[in-house]
Amino acid sequence: MDKSVIIVCPQCGSLNKAPDSKLQSGNLPNCGRCHAPLFDGHPADLASAEDFDRMIGKTELPVLVDFWAGWCGPCRAMAPEFEAAARDLEPMARLAKLDTERVPEIAARFGIQSIPTMILFSRGREINRRSGALGRSAIIAFAQSAS
Repeated sequence: MDKSVIIVCPQCGSLNKAPDSKLQSGNLPNCGRCHAPLFDGHPADLASAEDFDRMIGKTELPVLVDFWAGWCGPCRAMAPEFEAAARDLEPMARLAKLDTERVPEIAARFGIQSIPTMILFSRGREINRRSGALGRSAIIAFAQSAS
């Protein structure tokens, strides 16, 4: 029997069960509720504490979150690299971005003191973190450290 994983839709937040075989085949699923693609090659935008808690707490795939701010030069420099890494890592991991100015309570909860900071979560728990701007290949290697 094919193992399934729970994936939070980045558009509507609903929970979706997707068979591992479908993810590995490249035949990527759409959300059962809003019908948007569950993976579109772009990091998910975590616009609120509720978005963050749902994505981190319910998604069974590793989730790599980029904590950033619009005024941060290194954050802006890393943004296209993070985007490129999302295209390479999906659907085996979810990449997401959290603006620390827009959702300061999450940044405070995780003690974010410098940005950009990436935190890798697995099944709702922080398993690794790294501060500083990275290129695409370093982001991919960091995200793959979950396995």
